[in-house]
Amino acid sequence: MGMTDEVDTKSQPVQAEPKSFFIPFSLPSLKDKEVADMDCAEVPDEMESQKKRHLNVVFIGHVDAGKSTTGGQILFLSGQVDDRTIQKYEKEAKDKSRESWYMAYIMDTNEEERVKGKTVEVGRAQFETETTRFTILDAPGHKSYVPNMISGASQADIGVLVISARKGEFETGYERGGQTREHVQLAKTLGVSKLLVVVNKMDDHTVNWSKERYDEIESKIVPFLRSSGYNVKKDVQFLPISGLVGTNMKTRVDKNICPWWNGPCLFEALDSVEVPVRDPKGSYRMPIIDKFKDMGTVVMGKVESGSICEGDSLLVMPNKAPVKVLAVYCDEDKVRRAGPGENLRVRLSGIEEEDISSGFVLSSVVKPIPTVTEFTAQLQILELLENAIFTAGYKAVLHIHSVVEECEIVELLQQIDPKTKKPMKKKVLFVKNGAVVVCRIQVNSLICVEKFSDFPQLGRFTLRTEGKTIAVGKVTDLPSRSSA
Repeated sequence: MGMTDEVDTKSQPVQAEPKSFFIPFSLPSLKDKEVADMDCAEVPDEMESQKKRHLNVVFIGHVDAGKSTTGGQILFLSGQVDDRTIQKYEKEAKDKSRESWYMAYIMDTNEEERVKGKTVEVGRAQFETETTRFTILDAPGHKSYVPNMISGASQADIGVLVISARKGEFETGYERGGQTREHVQLAKTLGVSKLLVVVNKMDDHTVNWSKERYDEIESKIVPFLRSSGYNVKKDVQFLPISGLVGTNMKTRVDKNICPWWNGPCLFEALDSVEVPVRDPKGSYRMPIIDKFKDMGTVVMGKVESGSICEGDSLLVMPNKAPVKVLAVYCDEDKVRRAGPGENLRVRLSGIEEEDISSGFVLSSVVKPIPTVTEFTAQLQILELLENAIFTAGYKAVLHIHSVVEECEIVELLQQIDPKTKKPMKKKVLFVKNGAVVVCRIQVNSLICVEKFSDFPQLGRFTLRTEGKTIAVGKVTDLPSRSSA
């Protein structure tokens, strides 16, 4: 089975690729912001309680739906980018006869992206509202870049699904082969439990803030969201916007423009999203998505559980390498400690950068993350390649948190009846599209995973073959000898 879309991830450490998933930035040196050395336990918790909550937002949707433009507009409206920069981008976009792309330039940071008008890496940027600090992860929408979209979504707490209302564009993104469907399924599997569906380009001359067009799009998307596992009443909110001109984003849309809309604007909707609470006192887990050298070894990732403090002793799994935390950076700032949900850069001693691969996990010494070469999982088959049969011996590429690893299905254990959710009696030898099946999956080298019931963020995954997501699943059981 060809693995054309995937990086080859055998057991050797991943060499630092020229394309990082992140906007590179240098760390301030340790001397810059030295803090009096005090024990973590003494850091008062009042500071913690006054801090705004932190959420990661991923923008997903088809290639031209306007994700980067909307992200750029948010940064402009929240004061992260000044007028002069915008004017510079506007001129640059005009010079390349791409006038409507100037807002996207804020999110698309490299030349290749600007020339093509496509986001390839997962761009990152911060902004704040009344109650929340947000990190925007602007995931690429083009088909060949789906693996990058996975790395963005696997870090996200909430998703903003951007849909173009322009005649023809919504249809292209939504039909089979369009990215809207695949992204929604991936987002759900990767743990994006809340979704804001923003119907963009409402100012387009083919739409003119038409209620009929908005309602038509909503009526087509809702059944699909339901089938992807979203509770539409509880977890999904629809709203109309224009990302290019910023309408209904920071302030509610003027009734003269859109008399029928009585709901919130985008900032209000983002502010009011409730997300599940992670455990700051749990075992420490931070999947590593990138690493580099800067006065020591620095790893980057999002804390999924537990807290970290300068001076902590931790393990890098699956290698069980003992490390010491020299410094913790949250956004640009050096901090004494950080809890779950934060995107961090952590400077470590005791390990070389080349001994770390993407997919390793920074873990507490007590109750470290289990490491396995095989696990049992419940899979939902989405769409196999033509003429493919899903059976023992099927090979695919496993994406679980920041792990990308070739895998093989070694045994189908039972098929689940989608209606009753109970196992079917008959022995299962192969399954087709739409089936739910429990199976054993094997990988070539040790990987870090958790049971979905213990740590949802580290126990759900996607299987991909030849550039297509063919199944989504969750880890239901680990072999008894797995573990540190």
